[in-house]
Amino acid sequence: MNIGVFGLGIIGRVWAENLHRDGDTVRGWNRTAKPELPFYTSDARAAAAQSDLLIIVVADPPAVQQVLDQILPALRTGQIVVQSSTISPSATLRFAAQVQTTGAAFLEAPFTGSKPAAEQRQMVFYIGGNPENLERARPVLSRLSRAIEFIGPLGSASALKLALNMNLALMAESLGESLTFARATGISDDRFFSALKLNVGQSGLATLKEPKLRTGDWSPQFSLKHMGKDLRLTIESAGQQPLPQLRALVKLYETGLARGWGDDDFTGLTRLLTKPV
Repeated sequence: MNIGVFGLGIIGRVWAENLHRDGDTVRGWNRTAKPELPFYTSDARAAAAQSDLLIIVVADPPAVQQVLDQILPALRTGQIVVQSSTISPSATLRFAAQVQTTGAAFLEAPFTGSKPAAEQRQMVFYIGGNPENLERARPVLSRLSRAIEFIGPLGSASALKLALNMNLALMAESLGESLTFARATGISDDRFFSALKLNVGQSGLATLKEPKLRTGDWSPQFSLKHMGKDLRLTIESAGQQPLPQLRALVKLYETGLARGWGDDDFTGLTRLLTKPV
C-alpha cells in the first residue's frame, strides 16, 4: 500500500520506519525537514496525492490544520485520512468536514502507547467514524498495534483519549508524590517499588516509569508539553464540569513548562516536589 505519514516526531517516525520495513511505499513529511530519513519528502502535496492511506500524527489542532492546508488540494475520492493526533472532539469534527468535502474519507484514530510501545507495535488505537472506513484502514493499523477499539461516531474517540490521558497525568502525579513522601521518611526506592508491586495501587504506568523515577532520566517517552496540551484541551472540552484535580494539575504543568521542561518526559514534573513551586 502507498502510505503517507504526516508528522515524523517521536511516534510518527517509528510508525513510518515500521511500515517502511514491512515493504510498504512510505512517504513521510514533517514541518521541520528530516532529510536523513529514507522515506522523507519535502513535498507534502505530492506525498498526499500518491498515497492511498494518509496518517496525520502531530502535536495539536493548529498543527493538524497546517498539515491539512498542505494536503487538502491533493485529496480525492478513494483515499482515507487517518487522524491520530490527540485533539478535541470539536476539532475532530471540524477537520473531518474539511477532508470529506474533497471526497476522501476521514477516520479518527488516537492511540495509547509511548515510544517503546510504538517500537514494539503494541499501540492501542481508539477509532471514531464509519466502521467501513476502519476496515479499509485496518490492514495498516493492525501492523502498528496490539488492539484496535471501535468507540463510536466521529469525536467519541478523541473524547475518550483525553479522558484516558487525564487519568494517566493524575496517576503520574500521585505516584511522584507518594515516592517523594516515602523518600523523605527514609524509605528506599527498592522498598517502595517492591511494596507497590504487591499493592492494588500498582499500575502499568508505575512499571513503565519506575526506571525514570529511580534515576531521574527524563528523556521523553511522552513529553511534558504534549501532556500539558492534552490537559488544556480536556479543560476546554469539559465546559462547566468542575474537575478540581485536573485544574490544579494544569497549573503545575504550566510551572514545569515555564522552567523549560517541555521536551522532557511528563514524569519530569516530579522535580517540582523537591523544589519550590
